[in-house]
Amino acid sequence: MKTILWATLTANGNYAQTSTDNPPKREALDDFAAQAKAAGNFIVGRRTFEEMTDPSRVSQEEQSNSGGPFAGLDIVMISRNIAAIPGLTVVKSPQEALSYLQQKGHQTALISGGAEIHNSFLEQGLVDEVIFNLAPVMEGKGLNLLINKDNYRFEPVQLLDCRPLGGGVVQLHYAIDR
Repeated sequence: MKTILWATLTANGNYAQTSTDNPPKREALDDFAAQAKAAGNFIVGRRTFEEMTDPSRVSQEEQSNSGGPFAGLDIVMISRNIAAIPGLTVVKSPQEALSYLQQKGHQTALISGGAEIHNSFLEQGLVDEVIFNLAPVMEGKGLNLLINKDNYRFEPVQLLDCRPLGGGVVQLHYAIDR
């Protein structure tokens, strides 16, 4: 199974933190919806899922759609604390998430975040490709991607695609060389 890590980063490489002053870019959200639909699934952490489904961040059109923007997708939440949520599959580890999606017949798994989930998959060598949407903002403090939090490690990547999404957002798509 191919695993794709999807993230929105700032122009200076941090995870893009959203707030009322800095809402997520529509172009990046639309790209995520398209990637998730193409994969038929996504893997997410609890906090990120709560942010994604916050009614103040979901457009009226998406709210009025039957089942919302994620209708028909296999959503897998990784959480150590939550046992079950209706409509989601809750697992405790990245390996469990991938096993579940593979058993469901998926060829691709989309890893949508947040930082702790991304870093867990990266540290365990479970990511085949990364898609970074660079938002046109710089932040002084933020979360980072780490392929190994304890030791320096170098992972070569190969550029697969680079394209503007609009609104100043640029997408970089890499394969991780192994």
